[in-house]
Amino acid sequence: MSIFSRIIAGEIPCFKVAEDENCFAFLDINPIAEGHTLVVPKKEVDYLFDLDDTNYLRLMAFAKKVSKAIKNSVECKRVGVAVLGMEVPHAHIHLIPLQKESDLSFSNPKKELSKDEMEAIARRISAQVVD
Repeated sequence: MSIFSRIIAGEIPCFKVAEDENCFAFLDINPIAEGHTLVVPKKEVDYLFDLDDTNYLRLMAFAKKVSKAIKNSVECKRVGVAVLGMEVPHAHIHLIPLQKESDLSFSNPKKELSKDEMEAIARRISAQVVD
């Protein structure tokens, strides 16, 4: 069971942003920008492009909804999308608030945010998620 499956199951705490019957979104604990969010399918599949078409499209539609919530709650020009998936064997999408293209570099220093700051960010984004 991946760490993301354990987060979804509630075994590991997270800063949840949104959830539906098929997908789950939560703040990255090592963000490269304030509001950096991970979007994952609840069904554990190692690689994004190994998802069946139905679950892939559900995940992308969910990520679009979460990205709009991020854009409405975190100051940014755009929300960038990255799919790496090398560290955790569970398909996931990074949604990253951007001011400029270089903000999407994972070699940038990680943001150090307190638990209170992370909770506040998660609440702001969550409040903007609409169906």
